[in-house]
Amino acid sequence: MSEHAFDWTVPHTDERSVRRPPRPGEDPFHDAPADLAALVPGTVVRSRQVHVAFLGLVTQRGLTAWQLAYRSTDLHGRPEVAVTTVLMPSGREAERPPRLVAYQCAIDAVSDRCFPSYALRPGARSWGALPQFELMLIAGLLDQGYVVSLCDHEGRHGYFAAPREPGYRVLDGIRAATAFPPTGMTQETPVGVFGYSGGGMASAWAAEMAPSYAPEIRIVGAVLGSPVGNPGEAFIKLNGGLNAGLPALVVSGLRHAYPGLGDVVRRHTHADGIGRLDALQEMTTVEAVVRFAFDDFDDFVDPPLADVLAEPEVIEVFDDLRLGRAAPRCPVLVVQSVHDQIIDVDDVDAQVARYVEAGVEVSYLRDRLSEHISLMILGLPAMLTWLERRFQDDPVPITTRTRTVTSVALSPRAWPGFARMLAAAAKTATGRAG
Repeated sequence: MSEHAFDWTVPHTDERSVRRPPRPGEDPFHDAPADLAALVPGTVVRSRQVHVAFLGLVTQRGLTAWQLAYRSTDLHGRPEVAVTTVLMPSGREAERPPRLVAYQCAIDAVSDRCFPSYALRPGARSWGALPQFELMLIAGLLDQGYVVSLCDHEGRHGYFAAPREPGYRVLDGIRAATAFPPTGMTQETPVGVFGYSGGGMASAWAAEMAPSYAPEIRIVGAVLGSPVGNPGEAFIKLNGGLNAGLPALVVSGLRHAYPGLGDVVRRHTHADGIGRLDALQEMTTVEAVVRFAFDDFDDFVDPPLADVLAEPEVIEVFDDLRLGRAAPRCPVLVVQSVHDQIIDVDDVDAQVARYVEAGVEVSYLRDRLSEHISLMILGLPAMLTWLERRFQDDPVPITTRTRTVTSVALSPRAWPGFARMLAAAAKTATGRAG
């Protein structure tokens, strides 16, 4: 037991001294108890205290990290165990009620080496896993005193881009974190939702699912950075290009989540194509992008890819993946590069249009000079400022509108945010995040 004394009835361990953590697929912490189906979604089934490290190497001494395994729901409505990592900054003002940000990392992979619960621990072998780099951005939230929940939103099997279930896991992770005594949070704790790219897609699912699945959660706002909008269209546009490894990762995982899609893949894909999909299940995001750049699915299927994509099972899956079917109840900020080389601005425009039509309070910021990766960094001060305003006791009202700017980095109001961001990144690199 850690030095944090509390009354808790679930199994708890202190694993801060573990030098080489097991991967989630081999870790009993992620296993389901026999009575899982009888538990209410969000119920914690076990907890542990861990250390967090930048790139798996630089242990962070300025924060407290808990991991919670809890009951959630998968794509098909079946109960499952999900895991979130809860980071608490040591410098948080004791007299100020805690505020929670559910930050969704861009897992963007099938391999469990990319899950935050593994990739952020000391000794993790996760070179090329995006959550390891995102810790420098998460440090900016910790520096502002937020408690941060980092959910393994793809589930234990890594179904990258699967619909709805990321929302279930994120929302149940919020329920678990706010019910866990050491966090000092309650059901009344205000919550912000935040993510970029694959994390923005997961955050969009959480915002869309919240009104029906977890209406009791006090979500004050959702920041959706380049949130994909239409994964099916992204597959078609990225296939055969520099980032062809990303749609290949989606197919590699979703063929197991959708039996019909799996059957189409088996019937029409050549042996070397199946071999590529199998290999992707062990790759981190960077590995997949580098290794499978310019791969074209047309070279690995028979008949032509256009005919395969016209199969009813494929059309059904692509339709199921599209965001914007449900309306978030909370205010939403969407940030997108006009010249994004990975996520087409037209798909995000359409997602925003669906939100506006449904009456969502949405502020849409489009940036001309950035591209996908640079906007994640350049847009961070604007995204953090918008979210901070949502947490204010008297939130600054937002106007539903779309703005296209030359660059978010040119605004003098963003410059202090860049200074704070650089300071937080430096602290992370030296093990002092939080």
